[in-house]
Amino acid sequence: MSEETPWYKKIGFGLKRTSERLTENLSSIALKAALDDETLDEIEETLIACDLGPGTAGRIRERLAGERFPQGVTELEVREVVAQEITKILKPVAQPIEIDAFPRPQVILVIGVNGSGKTTTIAKLAHWFQELDYEVMLVAGDTFRAAAIGQLKVWADRLEIPIISGAEGADAASLVFQGVKEGTAQGTDTLIVDTAGRLQNKSGLMDELAKIKKVLGRLNPAAPHNVILVLDATNGQNALSQIEVFKEIAGVSGLIMTKLDGTARGGIMVAAAEKYGLPIHAIGVGESMDDLRPFDPEAVARAIVGLPHQ
Repeated sequence: MSEETPWYKKIGFGLKRTSERLTENLSSIALKAALDDETLDEIEETLIACDLGPGTAGRIRERLAGERFPQGVTELEVREVVAQEITKILKPVAQPIEIDAFPRPQVILVIGVNGSGKTTTIAKLAHWFQELDYEVMLVAGDTFRAAAIGQLKVWADRLEIPIISGAEGADAASLVFQGVKEGTAQGTDTLIVDTAGRLQNKSGLMDELAKIKKVLGRLNPAAPHNVILVLDATNGQNALSQIEVFKEIAGVSGLIMTKLDGTARGGIMVAAAEKYGLPIHAIGVGESMDDLRPFDPEAVARAIVGLPHQ
């Protein structure tokens, strides 16, 4: 895909498997001139099976039950209704990150389980802020894994941005303290902090995050300004349980949904929005640096149901 490919087209390509799954399932339902309860049940079950969640599915069922289709309902009309309802759910949560902290830097803690694409997402986020002409600094706070430290250093070198790091097992809170001090001295706009993602040790992770927040509070009572959870869309319903846990232990303020390229489970973004209402700051639909961006709710909704962008 060329660099000139419009963002809405990248969204369409990324959600292609999701839309294929949804349209294939809808096509298997024998639509009748009037949507009876049995047919509405089938549509609702199909939407749940496509990871849109019971809340969203129930809302769409209700809307379809109240619609009049004088000429008899078509699959296209059902998909249009689904797209409209998904748009309504996603609009309130589609909120790009605003770099507006004063005094600087704006501290962004990035959390998520290992394997969610967290480190790569941090690099893409840094690149995005660079394009917006912000000064960025990274902190390699996932000191539990030497590989995470090394990977973040590689990205920092490629992007030519400063990074605060230590050896494996170093105290993450001390690194964050150093990052804020240096970021303040250098006039950095945003400090992006990687954190450990070992959910199997929830109490240890909670203690570490609490320590980081305590250290930040000494330097800037408003920090951290953002606590962003990175979710892997391919995890489907497991992604929702991650929101539940990380909300409890880290006070998540917003989400970034990754790996929407090539998954049939893109509907989970809608389920997350409907259930939790947390801001979704950006979505990742590919491997390149430019494939993490804020999203257009209508473009995503139409891509999910396989309808052309308007």
